[in-house]
Amino acid sequence: MIQIGVEAPGETGAREMLLDRTMGPDRHLKTSERLRENRLPASGLALVARDGDAIVGSVRLWNVSAGGRDALLLGPLAVAPERQGEGLGGKLMRAALNRAAMFGHGAVILVGDAEYYARFGFSAEATRSLMMPGPVDRARFLALELRDGALSGAAGMLVATGDWSVPPLAGPDFPTVASPSGLDLADASR
Repeated sequence: MIQIGVEAPGETGAREMLLDRTMGPDRHLKTSERLRENRLPASGLALVARDGDAIVGSVRLWNVSAGGRDALLLGPLAVAPERQGEGLGGKLMRAALNRAAMFGHGAVILVGDAEYYARFGFSAEATRSLMMPGPVDRARFLALELRDGALSGAAGMLVATGDWSVPPLAGPDFPTVASPSGLDLADASR
């Protein structure tokens, strides 16, 4: 029997293997990946479908700013090849969208098959003034407002806003810190 629940920390390897099997080795080259790199999924919004101990499906949502509006980026959604056609993708989507709404999020954005995602209410209308940090097929750049007007007037680039999984070595989120000896720890070349 399939159970959908929050991904446990020990399931990372199984989820990565599932994504490799379903999406192939080039999955990290996608534009959406630029918004997920070195970030943690939105709290409580990394879900898996389990058949016993086996991970047979996965979906994650990520915090982003959509032209200055808080939103979520959905992806990737994956179902084990041998389990496709059983409705697991739809169950994962409904669970993810319900949890996102329950947690008070206003909108979900994704890049995917417009025909498939239309059944959940996604369309390209709300993304017409938004941009991705790389090439994207505009017909596949979709959004769903969980709260009316959540993306109204949103324009500009999507920007990752989620917590870091691996902090960058330097940047605006990491100010220079002086060591007790007075050396600048951000610049070890001195």
